[in-house]
Amino acid sequence: MSTYIDINLVKYVCSCGKKQPFCRLYLCRHCSELRCVDCVQHEGDSHYCSHCLENMPSAEAKMRKNRCSRCLDCPACGNTLMTRATNLMVTTPDANKASTPTTPKKMYYLACGFCRWTTRDVAIPDQTVASGGLPEQENEANKLIAPLLEHYHLLAQKEKTEKERKKYVKRRSHMYYAAEKDKYGLISVAMKKTSLASALTTHSLKEDEVKMVEPVAGTVTDFDALPASVYTEPLDVLTVTTMSQRLANCEFQPVSMLGLYPLRKHLLLRKSLRCKECEHNLIKPDYNPLSIKFKIQLNAINFVPDIRIQSPAVFMKNKETLVCLTVSNPSVYNMAVHLLPVEGAVDPLVTAKIDLPRQEIVIWKRDDAAIYDDTSQLQHEIRDDPSLVAFRKANKIGLYVRVTPFVDTGDVTVNFHVKHEYRNTTATIQSEVKEPPVVWLDHQVFVTVGKIQQ
Repeated sequence: MSTYIDINLVKYVCSCGKKQPFCRLYLCRHCSELRCVDCVQHEGDSHYCSHCLENMPSAEAKMRKNRCSRCLDCPACGNTLMTRATNLMVTTPDANKASTPTTPKKMYYLACGFCRWTTRDVAIPDQTVASGGLPEQENEANKLIAPLLEHYHLLAQKEKTEKERKKYVKRRSHMYYAAEKDKYGLISVAMKKTSLASALTTHSLKEDEVKMVEPVAGTVTDFDALPASVYTEPLDVLTVTTMSQRLANCEFQPVSMLGLYPLRKHLLLRKSLRCKECEHNLIKPDYNPLSIKFKIQLNAINFVPDIRIQSPAVFMKNKETLVCLTVSNPSVYNMAVHLLPVEGAVDPLVTAKIDLPRQEIVIWKRDDAAIYDDTSQLQHEIRDDPSLVAFRKANKIGLYVRVTPFVDTGDVTVNFHVKHEYRNTTATIQSEVKEPPVVWLDHQVFVTVGKIQQ
């Protein structure tokens, strides 16, 4: 089917008004509304490495600059580097013997299995350990950034202390009590606040303690001239790095291929999605990176009927064309569906008129075993109109709709409403009703059924 390849052919309208593909929508079972990535709140659960699957909290990932401490990426192509072992013959001098015997010693180097790049290509010596022995590159700009970080840390600490001190500033009062008439202990409470404010004042940073950092950056007025070899000698592309290779290592940005250095692998983030309206979780993955299961997974594809295009058709202006759409029921209950026209002003994206079936359509529940059972009696319980229903198989039904374009060129896009039953299973957990309550949901759908034939 064409919509398996191009997911933008069928779009559902989110509750915020944006048109999104069906596979990128979520259904909040508490609000009974569709949510897209812009309607939900993203929360990071844990960081992990995609190669060694080491997971860590956000504070530790921030300290490691969001990179794995063990895995390395190839600076030429970006794939993961593998450790290779080799034997090196080392001479061990012996005073008792005239000849110097040699003993094998195992050494390790890094190699890329995709582009065949190795650390030996850039003259990085072999290491004596399998992992963790590669030295880190030293950046000269760290000497300039370290004073700036220290300066702004002091400023942040000063602002925080000033905010705390203002909370306990002594306020003027129109009521004064003598010490001997302090019946309710108000003077003692005021003295505690005064002592606390004085303590915050003594611990606050002074202006002299925050040393201003002299600016080291300046405006560049002239540039060095290019060497003469740029104009006289031919350029060897194999010895010059590409823009992607330079931007992958932003701290150094090597120009020559001999300046490439293995890169620490970036960490990935496992995040959960929360509805902004009711603040309930829509997506909650498992904390363990080895697991692909979800604790909460409220994708719209598991609750809302899926509409797809059965086969392409040929369209001409002001000519009615028969199009077959398939509607699938992803839930475990039988679902009643209504296809309703859109009333009011025509959307600018709509380029055709559609004639929909007016009767109620009942789609059987999803049953994995019924897909392989062609002798099911459920298909014969309902008498379908052959002029409206193309086929019915398990939880899928094919419907005929008539589309009439009113444009000369471009895509043929139609829109309509899908009104279906939804059984909210969250309400049955808190009540004693066995059958979950039925709620009718309405969604607007935009379908690009084809193009105008020239």
